[in-house]
Amino acid sequence: MLGYYIIIGAIALVSWLVSNKLKSKFEKYSKIHLRNGMSGAEIAQKMLADNGIYDVEVISTPGRLTDHYNPKNKTVNLSESVYNQRNAAAAAVAAHECGHAVQHAQAYNWLQMRSALVPIVSVTSGMSQWLIIGGLVLGGAAGVGLGWWVAVLGVVFMGFATLFSFITLPVEYDASNRALAWLKNRHMLAPEEYAGAEDSLKWAARTYLVAAIGALANLLYWALQLFGGRD
Repeated sequence: MLGYYIIIGAIALVSWLVSNKLKSKFEKYSKIHLRNGMSGAEIAQKMLADNGIYDVEVISTPGRLTDHYNPKNKTVNLSESVYNQRNAAAAAVAAHECGHAVQHAQAYNWLQMRSALVPIVSVTSGMSQWLIIGGLVLGGAAGVGLGWWVAVLGVVFMGFATLFSFITLPVEYDASNRALAWLKNRHMLAPEEYAGAEDSLKWAARTYLVAAIGALANLLYWALQLFGGRD
């Protein structure tokens, strides 16, 4: 178990560092006010219109960095600090979330795959580690009996969560690429504003990369505990 705690601790530390860096980047670029005077909501509405999307609503949602696109009700949900603000960070986030709306409208394959996994992962992710630990307690480490099969089921469930994390990567990177391409091609931002938006989205993407690596490391650790010692 010591090895597990070392892995989890290292991943948690990296995740914390990246998250803090992301927050500092957003604070920095929140101070770069847009010359065009557009708010995050206005940026989002224009990007949707430019992509021929008129059935998606842009709404404000409480919290900080709670921005997301909801494909079920077709809403771009922008946190209050993004919806109302007129700076490079707000423009980056608003355009990124609209990137997901464009993916949805164009039936982007990776987004469809991720959406298909959502109901499965919502059920299995919270159960996986408990099943593994419970199975090992029941004698799963011996590689025989009910305990082992319970633990194997837990590893399978954890595998779905890991797969979801890796499918999320192309979805997020593609949304950022779409956002940056639109911001640049439509000349929405001045050069220094664009540089800030680009840097913000790069750090946001790194949070998903760290999460995916952490999920894989966790899966491999428990899989080795179950299968590593078997003949």
